[in-house]
Amino acid sequence: MSKTQHIFIVGSKGIPGNYGGYETFVDRLTESHEGNHRIRYHVACKAREDGEFEYHGARCFNVKVPDVGPAQAIWYDVAALGSVCRYVEDNHVEHPIVYVLACRIGPFCAHFQKRIHALGGRLYVNPDGHEWKRAKWSAPVRRYWKASESMMVRNCDLLVCDSKNIERYIHEEYDSPIYRPATTFIAYGADTHRSPLADDAPKFTGWCAEHGLSPKGYYLVVGRFVPENNYETMIREFMSSGTERDFALITNVNDKFLAELEERTHYSRDSRIKFVGTVYDRDLLAKIREQAYGYFHGHEVGGTNPSLLEALGSTDLNLLLNVGFNREVAEDAALYWTKEPGNLAALIERADAMGAVVIAELGRRSKSRVATAYSWQHIANEYERLFLEGPQAVKGEVAE
Repeated sequence: MSKTQHIFIVGSKGIPGNYGGYETFVDRLTESHEGNHRIRYHVACKAREDGEFEYHGARCFNVKVPDVGPAQAIWYDVAALGSVCRYVEDNHVEHPIVYVLACRIGPFCAHFQKRIHALGGRLYVNPDGHEWKRAKWSAPVRRYWKASESMMVRNCDLLVCDSKNIERYIHEEYDSPIYRPATTFIAYGADTHRSPLADDAPKFTGWCAEHGLSPKGYYLVVGRFVPENNYETMIREFMSSGTERDFALITNVNDKFLAELEERTHYSRDSRIKFVGTVYDRDLLAKIREQAYGYFHGHEVGGTNPSLLEALGSTDLNLLLNVGFNREVAEDAALYWTKEPGNLAALIERADAMGAVVIAELGRRSKSRVATAYSWQHIANEYERLFLEGPQAVKGEVAE
């Protein structure tokens, strides 16, 4: 019988009960491999007290993190890696793989890589997207993110990129004798099954009534309320379009950014623009996506985005910002817009006039695209090959 491969995952907030991209990834990965005795997961969980528990067959270990402001995430990752190294040493774990999600801890990476190598292990890193480009960070924080990324690229054994465009960027930016990045590509996953809720389920119809919406009578966006997701462009263009449909925004509103948007767009004067809060009920959210006439996606920073995959798996008509990350995922299963004034407004009016047959065909393509390349089972199989057979077993490739 083959030995068990121990995988230590650091960088998510933990499972279960957290709903970010990394948290969903870890949840679905451990669920897919539950009962697989060749792999044993150990997942760091951000917590207020120490402790351990089992979930999906994974050993989840709490990492107590003090409230130290913006540095909390860095503290958490460093503390989690320290805990991993102690566990490996105390339990004589052979050939562990330590998988760090995101590039927060560059200044500490060389130290931990050396320590993990001394324990007979390997250090893998998921570089996420271009965190250093995010508008929410101040200039000094952006410089830190960029420097941290470069240090982690230099001091890891493998970069697992969830986007071919990110993999290409890593090589364009860092291919040199100093860095010599080893990379592979394994995408993020998504579900394509339909919501179990009926079209007339009270939970859905009640939500629509509460927000003044009707099935197929609204465009939708779901995502973090941050400038680089281009909320201003989407709102401004929607307001200048002649559509009679509504625009429902499911997001955790930031009052400061919302006030800035109001000042620049005066969206509150347009009754079609509706901020409807957050929706954490998965079945309800899936039904809301299915019953949207169209979905907007304005993300331009990052790799394969979870909300885009979920939209492609649920909504037939998707209108995406024309950047490499989004084209890589959707290919010919979506419509594309630019930030040029008038471009999205014209696309909205074109989408409004589309026939049902054309929309249905786009929906068929988008669901096929997700099912073929982005199903969680496919992603889990790729990770199993990576962890058990090594990087050479995964057909990662640099984007053209």
